[in-house]
Formats: sequence, structure tokens, C-alpha cells
Amino acid sequence: MHQFSTLFLGFAGLLSLLASRPAAAQQATAAPSLASSKTIQPILTGWRFRQVGKDNWAPATVPGCVHTDLLATKQIEDPLYRDNEMKLQWIGHTDWDYETTFDVTPAMLQRQHLELVFKGLDTYADVTLNGQAILHTDNMFREWRAEVKPQLKAGANRLLVHLRSPLNEVAGLPQKYGYNLFAINDEQAMGIVGEKGPVLSPYTRKAPYHYGWDWGPRFVTSGIWQPVQLEAWDAAKITDFHVVQRQLSTQAAQLNLVMTYEGAAAASGPATLVVETTGPDGNPGPRVEQAVTLQPNRHDVTADLRLPNPQLWFPAGYGAQPLYSFKAQLLQNGKPLDDAGTRIGLRTVELRREKDAYGKSFEFVVNGIPIFAKGVNWIPADIFQTRVTNQRYHKLLQAAKDCNMNMVRVWGGGIYENQYFYDTCDEMGLLVWQDFLFACSFYPGDDAFNNNVREEVTYQVRRLRNHPSIAIWVGNNENEVAWQQWGVPEKMGNHKLEVWSNYLKLYRDLIPTVLKTEDPSRPYWSSSPSADFEDMAGSQTNGDMHYWDVWGGTAPISDYEKQVPRFMSEYGFQSFPELKSVEQFTVPADHDIASPVMKEHQRSAVGNPRLKEYLLRDYKEPKDFASFLYVSQVLQAQAIKLSAEHLRRSRPRTMGSMYWQLDDCWGVASWSSIDYYGRWKALQYYAKRFYEPVLVSPHEEADNVRVYVVSDRTTATPATLQVRLLDLGGKVLYKQDTPVQVAPLTSQVYLDVPKAKLLKGHDPKRVVLSCELTASNKTLSTNMHYFALPKEMALPKASISATWQQTTDSTYQVTLKSKALAREVWLSLSQGDGFFDDNYFDLLPGQTKTLTFKSEGTTSLAELRKHLTIKTLADAF
Repeated sequence: MHQFSTLFLGFAGLLSLLASRPAAAQQATAAPSLASSKTIQPILTGWRFRQVGKDNWAPATVPGCVHTDLLATKQIEDPLYRDNEMKLQWIGHTDWDYETTFDVTPAMLQRQHLELVFKGLDTYADVTLNGQAILHTDNMFREWRAEVKPQLKAGANRLLVHLRSPLNEVAGLPQKYGYNLFAINDEQAMGIVGEKGPVLSPYTRKAPYHYGWDWGPRFVTSGIWQPVQLEAWDAAKITDFHVVQRQLSTQAAQLNLVMTYEGAAAASGPATLVVETTGPDGNPGPRVEQAVTLQPNRHDVTADLRLPNPQLWFPAGYGAQPLYSFKAQLLQNGKPLDDAGTRIGLRTVELRREKDAYGKSFEFVVNGIPIFAKGVNWIPADIFQTRVTNQRYHKLLQAAKDCNMNMVRVWGGGIYENQYFYDTCDEMGLLVWQDFLFACSFYPGDDAFNNNVREEVTYQVRRLRNHPSIAIWVGNNENEVAWQQWGVPEKMGNHKLEVWSNYLKLYRDLIPTVLKTEDPSRPYWSSSPSADFEDMAGSQTNGDMHYWDVWGGTAPISDYEKQVPRFMSEYGFQSFPELKSVEQFTVPADHDIASPVMKEHQRSAVGNPRLKEYLLRDYKEPKDFASFLYVSQVLQAQAIKLSAEHLRRSRPRTMGSMYWQLDDCWGVASWSSIDYYGRWKALQYYAKRFYEPVLVSPHEEADNVRVYVVSDRTTATPATLQVRLLDLGGKVLYKQDTPVQVAPLTSQVYLDVPKAKLLKGHDPKRVVLSCELTASNKTLSTNMHYFALPKEMALPKASISATWQQTTDSTYQVTLKSKALAREVWLSLSQGDGFFDDNYFDLLPGQTKTLTFKSEGTTSLAELRKHLTIKTLADAF
């Protein structure tokens, strides 16, 4: 610890300082004194809104948006119900006013600085205070501040926010720039005017997903989507507090504390920076005091701090996530001017890219451990962002961790998430791949646009850089591959050199320059996918890859196994939600995938026919609508399982698997593994198994069946590998137990058996290969392998017994048993809701399986027995 002496401004010094200042400055600071603390007055109540040109004022909620306020005041019906979204497109073409009044005391008016702060405005806003213009905004992702002391008065003050339509705002911009950046995208899949409306706009700094993707109606929002507050301060305020990790070892962490303050115009004299630390155990740690000489404008104050015997932060599955808290105070005359707090985790992170036999590696190394990234793409959890509660954030991220994930990719078409999201990732050990918010398009390169982006990037990096979970900054989503493979240069004609120059200016120059100043500790990657300009984007030998020939094209699902990238950062397959969820946005008459309402609830250009086409390749025609929904989920889960296991088996050549996507923001057929209403699809349950720390993965290769074991553990694991071939009634046709020593951080074959030796002439349509890895009488991983497509198999109608018992007030256990093979066993309740800790699994003949069920609401054993529904694949046809 470094201890510094504290200097205080004495009474004589204070008189001297005041005497040297202009009279106006003396009057402005006469009361209260220079040592008054910064105060914050929230402005979140009393808001109302109206459609511009009408006198239809109604109560509004801030933070919020126009759509949610219209819904709350019953001016519109639920936008996500049936085809209501088509009736509500006018909202995005309309201007809106929001206003409130707030009181200011005479004492508050005596403060040197009074700043009105908007943490986020969506997006084009003209702000007036007591009839005087104070702000004009054009970026959803920036904090906006205005010095408003001249406009304020004692008593009530009227604040008006005039929100201009984003659609109207960008409509004329192609003419302004002389070329149409919308034209780079396919008119139906990604264009400005697809079949049903506008899509993402490259001209505006607004969440791209608000304009939709692929095709379909969009909810183009406007609103005050972050808090509003009035900040009062005098001599100085803290504008940023950054804890920089200089060196890290098991013996000590050498930290650099950087406090940035802004001094008032006449600020001068001694002050003190005090930083207090709190360890992961909650006990006080080292304390620092640093002398400060206050000056006008913005300045950095630095101090060094040594933490002895630091506890390291690890990604989920590799260790704990200890977090250290820091509180910085800026003092003058012994009184606080301002304070700031932050929390960090101590770890090293590296994106290792070294030449090897396959090209160039792409792997994250944390605390010296090469991490296979097991994860998922994250999109905003609601089209109306302020509806996402902390509880919902926590539930979704907990689901990721519970399913053995260690990374989430914040996709560049969404938003920079809120503080709670990143705090939770810190606590859970979920690494964050953070895209900057540019997606599937090219952007202007004029000074005004780039300056706007520079402010955005600087603000967001400063806001997020203390989070240990953030592992990488990435310039954009799919813009580089769009240039190389989507025919963009041809579409841009004579402007192609200008467009590409603008691209380089933004992602190769501007953003890296900001990062070099603000956060040089983390890797930066210019685009996803990319090979850092060393190869084609999406190369299998260099950089990361997005793969969409399966689903986006018509390639067979088996083509997933032809992709061996260095890191798969995006791939996906669609399914429908289950019937309970579909019933929340439909009526029974809509229950056909070809119905108008079901078509509207589809976010893929190729849509429902593509899903049915893929389904019928592997499965028989489902017997009814509910069965189609169920089989679509099984198909999605099987497709992603095939790819995820292949990627994990390909370690260390491949070091990442992040499927698209965890959650859904619309309540539709989507690529998500958890539906909009929070229900786990089959894929989420599958992910828990295919992302296990130790995975057994049988795979047919030529004439052999090779049984791989993939381990993410950092130490060797002695285990027993059991392989059995059974007929559908449970008769064991082949069995082999093999003791194995599973090597750490590897993928290896531990059993290689000729397929003919396994089958011994048995009908491949009537058998199942069961693989189980156990250690110390505990099952580490199980997996099944089938030798025929589901539609080719003679699956029996399984009769499954279910025995219930209650363990707590809301927790129960159900034990299942079947005499015949039951594939894709799905448990649900015909009435009520709750959560089964496992689902969509295969139950072997004679096997006993016990699940835990957590009830949502009041229930009883009698009700559970009555309402339990068990469905298997054989029941769906």
C-alpha cells in the first residue's frame, strides 16, 4: 500500500482564493462553500406524453418508450398479440412530446454548476427547459448533458422532450450523401424496404434491431429509455474512475488508480483523492490518499495500489469469481466534493493468435488457461428494452451458466446492455464478447458521423472497461464479410472506394484509436467474422466464422461437420415455441404454420416453409399443430447438438462455439433456445448436456464408431467409459467397459470400434448405442447414437410410469421408468407452469430417471399427477 499525506485548504488560503476570483464567481459560490458535495436529483416522475399535433396528453413512464406508454394507457392493444404489429407501424412514423415539471430550491440555484443529464434518449430529440432549447440529440447510445443554470428558476420548471420520428429522419439521407447505403442489402432479406417495412438504417445511431432483421414488421421506437437527473456541483466532480491492472501474480496485483475530475472554471487549491478497497470477503483492504491540486477543466489523477495475495477471477467452470470493490472520494476542506465506485476482478485475458498446422489459432487465454468458449449469442430480451427487469436478466444469464456456458456474445445489432447485465456476468463468470453496435451494413464517413461515433465509443468503453467479464471489443457484425461475399462493391458502383475507405476509417482507425487510449488491456477485433485483413472473413484457417449455409441456405444439417473453423462465433437453426407460448399470442384459429398470424410471427426471410422442409428430411409429418411445434424444437436441438459436439471434438483446432441465440425479443418462431416467455426449448436442455465440462461424444467415421471424450478440466480425470448397444426393448447386444484417464483440456478418442462389430448384423433401425462416462460412482456425461434417421426407425409407443414426491413447499421430484425406448421425453403440465431440471431426453428401457420440478404458483401432488403430460417422439406422428 502507498500512503500519501493529506493536504487541506486552510481558512486563510480560502480567503485568499476567494479574493483572487472575479466578483461574479464570488457571488456564484457564496453559498454553499466550495466543499459542497455533488447532489443528484432524479427526474423520473410526473411525466406525460402526446402525439405531436394533438392535445391527447396521457401519463408516461420514464425510463420507457412510446409503445409501452401507449399500451399502458390503453391507446393500443398488445403489439405482440396476433397481427397487431401490422396495425401499429404508424407509431414509428410519428413525432412525440414528453414533458414534466420538477422543482428547484433557491439553495440549489446557488450551486456553481447545474447539469441536466439524460442517460439515454431514443433517438432524435429536441429538449427545451422553460421554453429554451438546451439539447439536440441524434444518438441512442450516448449520455447527453446540458449546463442549465441559466434556464432554471426557483420553483417549478417545465422540461419538454420532442422526439422526432427516426423513420422520417433517415428517409432523405441517401440523397444527402449522394448514394444509398441501404442498397448494399438484399431488398427482401436485409433491405430498407423489405416485404413489410423498413429495416436497419446505416445512417442513424439507433439500435439496429429496432428496425428488425430479415423481414417482417418492425417496432421503430422513440422514447426516454434511460434515467434523467439534475446534477449540482461546485468546485469539481468526478467524471470517471478506472482501475488499471498493471501486473498480476499470485503474490501481488499492481494496480493503477485513475480518477478523472472536471474542475469548475475558477477551481484551484489543494484537495485529496481517497480510495478505499474492499476484498471479496467483505473486509477492508488497502487505502490510498493522493494529494490533488484542483484546476479548471478535465484532469486525471493517478495513484498506485498493491494488493497482496490477490484472488484471481476465472470464467465459469475454471474457478471462482472473487470481486474487489473500490470507492474513490474527492475531498476538499475535509468534505467530499464527489465520489465514485467500481468493482473489478483480477485476471489476465489474451486473444492468442499463433501460426500452427491448421493456419492461425484463435483462442481466449485467461490466467494462462486456454478456454474453449462454450456460449451463445445474446440479443436484447425485449423489443421494448425497458420491459426487461433485473429479474429477467438474472434468469436468462443464470440459464446460460446452468447450461455450462462461459461466454455470451453481445451482438452488434442490439444495444450496449445495462450495468446489471455486466455486473451479473462478472458474478457468474460469463465472459462477454462485446460488439460495437454496427451490423450488416456500411456507414457514412463524414466528420459529423464519425465524431458522433467517437463520443459513443468513448462513453461506452469508459462505462464498461472495469468489468472483468468483458474479454474482447469487436468492431461490427458481418460488415466485412458483407463487403467480401455479399456483392456490396458491385452495388455501390462508382462509390465503392469511398464506402470501403469509410469502413477502414471507422474500424481500423477510429475505434482502435479510442481503445488505445481508453482500454489498451483488451484485444480488439475489427469485425465478426474476420481474419484481421489477413484472409477472407469467415475463413476456416484464420479468425472467427459465422456459418449459415445450414438454415440460411438449404445445405443438409450434416454439413455442420464439414466446418472446422478456428472459432465459430455464430451459427443457428430455428424452431417454434411450445404450444403454451404460442397460445399467448394467438387464438386457436391461428394454429397452423401457414396461417397469416403464424407467418407474421416469423423473423426469417425463408420462413416456415424452410423449417418444414428441414423437418421432413429427418422426421415424418407431425400429426397436428402441437406436435409440429414439439418436433421443430427436437430438430433444432439435434441440429445444434451435431454442430456443437463436432466443434468441441475439433479442439484445439477449433476453440469456440457460440450458437445463435439464447433469448428472443418478439415472441415468434426464432433461433433462440429460450422463448420470449421464458420457457426453455429443447435446445436449452440439450446445451446443458453438449456443453458439459467433460463430454462423451460417439461419432461415426467411415466404417468405425469412435467415442471421443472432450475435457475442459485443467487436471486429468480417471473414469470408466461404458458403451452398450441395446435393442428398443432393452436387450443388451454389445457391452464394453473401458477404464480411461481423460487428459485435461483435450479432445481425444478413447474407443474405436468397427461398426460391423457393434451391430453384428442387427437392424440399425432397431438399436441404440448408449455411451456413459462415470467417475467415483458419478455420471459425468451420457450420450446416445442412432444409426438411422428418426423417420426410418421403428420407435415403440412407450408407456412411461411417473412417481411423484414433494421435497419442499414448491419443489418436487418425479421418477420416470419405461419398458421400451422413449426418445425425446418431454414433460409439461396441461395446467399451471413450472420448471423441470431436465427435459427432452432419451429414456432407455428399464432405466430409472429422477427429475426435480419447481412449481410456479400454488400446486399439490394431486394436481401434478393430474396435469402431468409426457410426450415422446413416437407420440408426435
